[in-house]
Amino acid sequence: MTRSKHIPTVASARLARELRSLRDQAGLSQEIVAEEMGWAGSKLYRIENDRSRVLVRDVKRLLRLYGTDEKQAEAVIELARLAGEPDWWHQYSGAIPEWFQVYVVLEASASHIFGYESELIPGIMQTERYVRAIMSTAPGADSDEEIERRIKLRVDRQARLTEKHAPNFWLVINEAAIRRVVGGREVMCDQIEHLIHLTQLRNVTLQVLPFEVGAHSAMAGSFSLLKFPAADDPDKVYVEQHIGGLYIQKSQDVSWYSRAFDYLRAQALGPAQTLAMLRSVMAELT
Repeated sequence: MTRSKHIPTVASARLARELRSLRDQAGLSQEIVAEEMGWAGSKLYRIENDRSRVLVRDVKRLLRLYGTDEKQAEAVIELARLAGEPDWWHQYSGAIPEWFQVYVVLEASASHIFGYESELIPGIMQTERYVRAIMSTAPGADSDEEIERRIKLRVDRQARLTEKHAPNFWLVINEAAIRRVVGGREVMCDQIEHLIHLTQLRNVTLQVLPFEVGAHSAMAGSFSLLKFPAADDPDKVYVEQHIGGLYIQKSQDVSWYSRAFDYLRAQALGPAQTLAMLRSVMAELT
């Protein structure tokens, strides 16, 4: 019987982190644990990196091997049960590339998201008509139904902006992204108006990087820096490409992107100046 494909969830990502931490605390290597469990060497690696589903009964065996105390074991076992429950976005899983599914999980569990966009309005801030205009330019032969599912996913992701425990978003957008007329003047005008509305949210800080700045620290392209509430969950950087995504977790590399973002927001227009520019662009469009 073919096993169903593993789709990461917020709970499964946390479970993977907990199991890795408990193994480290027990002073056991992946090789020793795999041998004790009777697994191939790669199986534990995949479990600890949220690339493979782990059964509750196997979690219980791991916890016994690690000597986890009863109270903590109960919490981890409950987490293992939750890890099998689909997140809201699973209904769109067929329309999301596998490499982007990981980002949706990270975005859903982050406490702070810092990002720079060079060409586009950030995905989580795009209007439906703006998204449709972008997707109409992409090469390929996606069906109308698949395109609509992708659009619906992107719109539903925006609910994260206004949830009770929404992360803090601090985004810097290149002036080119608000000047480029995507989908026509009316579509772009609506998109700018939407950005103006989002700047009123308590957890959103938006800045425009003006052309007059000249050369800057992110000339190579866009990126997102994600921070998480758990102290043992390291910061991560996501760099999206045309047909894939790059996830960066190495501390010195993440630090480089963190410094680059600090330079960007120092050079960018302040929130009030950004709002004034958005209103000016909107006036030009109308």
